[in-house]
This record gives sequence, C-alpha cells and structure tokens, in this order.
Amino acid sequence: MDGDALLSRLAVSLSIGLLIGLERGWRTRDEEDHQRAAGLRTFALTGLIGGLTGALAQQFDSGVVIGLVFLGFTAAFTAYHWLEAQAERNYSATSVIAGMATFLLGTLAVVGDLTAAIAGAVATAMLLALREPLHRWVASLSWSEIRSGLTLLAMTFLMLPILPNRTIDPWNVVNPYEIWLLTILIAAVSFAGYVAVRIFGGRLGVLMTAIAGGLASSTATTLTLARLAHRHPDSSALLSSGVLLAGLTMIIRVAVVATALNPSLFPHLKWPLLIGGGVLAIGAGLLLLQSRGASERPELKITNPLELAPALKMGALITVVMVMSQLLQQFFGNAGILTIAAVSGIADVDVISISMARMASQTVEPKLAAQAILIAVAMNTLAKAVMAAWVGGFKLGSRVSTFSLFGVAAGVAASVHLN
Repeated sequence: MDGDALLSRLAVSLSIGLLIGLERGWRTRDEEDHQRAAGLRTFALTGLIGGLTGALAQQFDSGVVIGLVFLGFTAAFTAYHWLEAQAERNYSATSVIAGMATFLLGTLAVVGDLTAAIAGAVATAMLLALREPLHRWVASLSWSEIRSGLTLLAMTFLMLPILPNRTIDPWNVVNPYEIWLLTILIAAVSFAGYVAVRIFGGRLGVLMTAIAGGLASSTATTLTLARLAHRHPDSSALLSSGVLLAGLTMIIRVAVVATALNPSLFPHLKWPLLIGGGVLAIGAGLLLLQSRGASERPELKITNPLELAPALKMGALITVVMVMSQLLQQFFGNAGILTIAAVSGIADVDVISISMARMASQTVEPKLAAQAILIAVAMNTLAKAVMAAWVGGFKLGSRVSTFSLFGVAAGVAASVHLN
C-alpha cells in the first residue's frame, strides 16, 4: 500500500473513532474530565490506534501484531473503565465493548474492506444512540412475544433445513420444505403487524392501529373496530375509515407477498387490486374528513401468529388448500380452483394467496392463480363488510358495505377488462 492510500485509510480509522466517540462523549458531557474514562478524544485515538496497528501488521506481514496490541488495549481500557465504574457504581460494559469495536473497525479500515468498516461504525453508533428506545421496546414486550421471536428463528434455521425439499404426495403438490417456508413467511409478516399493534396501537389512534392491525389480521381489526362503533356510534365515520384502511392494508399485503413469491402474477393482479384498493382508499379518506376530528383508542386483541399452534394450523391449511385445489382442478377444471378460493377467502385470504402463488409456477396457470387470489380478496372484503354491519350496526355497516361493494365491483370490472 502506497503512502497516500495508507494516509487515506488512517483518516477513515480516525473518523470511525470520532463517530463513535461523538455518541459516547455526548452521554458523558456533564461529567468532569477526570471522572470519565473515555470520551470523544479517547475513542478517536482508539480508532487511530487500531488503524496504526493494522499498518504495522501489514509492515511485518503478521496478524499476531493485531492480536497482541488488541489484547493490551482491551486490558488497559477495561482497567480504566473499571475504576470509573467503581467510583460511580455504574457497571455497564457498553463503553468497553464500544472501545473494542472501535479498535477493530479502525484496524479493518486499513487492512480489510473499507466499506465494511464504515458500515460497521455507522451501525455501532446507531445502536449506541438508540439505547433508550431499544430498552423501552424490550420492556414493552412480554416473554411470550420474545419466545415467539425465538420460535421464528427455530422454524427458519432448525426445522426448515431438515425438511425434504421434494413433493411427497401422489398429486405432486405437497413439498414440506416449501410449505413450511411459506408458513414462516406469512407468520413473519403477521408478527410484524402484531408487534406494531402491541407497541404503538393504543397510542396512535384508530387509523394507525387499523394499518398495523391490517398487516397482522384485517379480520380481527374489523371486528374490534365494529365493536367500538357499537359502543360509540358518534365515531362511526372514523371507525368506518379504519375498517376500510385495514382492508386496504390486506390488499397491499396480498399483492406484495404473492408477487414476491411469483412475479408472473403481477400483470394479472396489478390493475384489479390497484383499482379496488384505490376505491377503499378514497372511501377511507372521505369518511376521515366526515369524522371531523373524532378520536378513539381501540385495543386490538390479536393472536400471536408465531405461537406453535397457529403456525402449525397455517401450514396444515396451506397443505389442504393445495391438495384440494389440485383435486378439484382434476375433477372440475378451473371452476374447482375458483370455488375453493371463494370459500376459503371468506375466512382467510393469506392461505389461498400464497398457495396459488406457489402452485402458479407448477400445476396452475398464472392467470388462473391470479383469478383465484382476486376472488379470495373479493370474498374476504365482502365478508368483513357483513361482519362490520352485523357487529357495528347500521351506520358502520352501510358505510363500509358501500365502499366495499364499489371496490369489489371496480376490481371485477378491471379483471374482466384485462381478460
């Protein structure tokens, strides 16, 4: 490495230390210099020392230099931080870990990938700066939700690799690996919405709750908002807007998941879902304007989608829908697939959408698979309109049903025009 390149990389090492030191120094800005072991200057020098160590290692062509200097630095840094901790009765190890990371990132900037070193420094600084939000987030989670996150990791990295990646049924549609992968996908998307509802739902009001709830379960969200409308009829317009937003979120979720699994579905789904969803969006906007600032704070009760029982149920439903679709297509042709799409869509649109997305690349034409998904979305939208009217009363039901019917009709018209 020539001199100019080395100086440039050492400057990056120093910048890495300054970046991390800025966050560390800001946190201890109110303390006297002799009361803190590490601040802006210390971390800047740590990054530079790491870079110089990397340069020496290259000069002597020995990685042992890095190891020895790193051990010596860590011992000295830990000792000074321990003295500070003893004086302040604050035994956090974050600054020690941050110092070690700064040294190694400074070294990496000289001897390794410069982009990786910079990215690592930014990530480190962000994690340090987000201490309070991260602590609040962890405190807001229950042990059940933490366990569910671990369940998702186990489902992905332990169970998935041992499943056979081939069909095991006479109809050549049941692939355990693919079915479990689809189960993980939809559970992860639903869990993201579930966590959003748990953390933000009660504070952000009806509209944000409807969007987050629609990501997790638009049916549960509709039921919750309908019950709230029954108790607070004066807020019917606002709650109707929330129901339509939950339905719109469901449509967006279906479009994203289905086309991600099978991009060939996009041309067939694009306009019907865009136009139908657009009608729901217009309806939600008009009802929001009509609500005149009414405010409610719904408390959604959504089942954790990463509990083992719901995950197994989802996998079983996907398997059943795939097998039934194949059998019905054999005996009744395309009408069989469309029939099961209509029936299953009343209760759950995710199962049919991901089943059709997977089968569209093998045993079902993409056009037919898209039609099945659109029928399921339409039936699910109408079923939720009926639910809203039944539980929420006439005002909520009439508003939701009107825009739902127009949305479904517009989507059907777009689909017919395409075909």
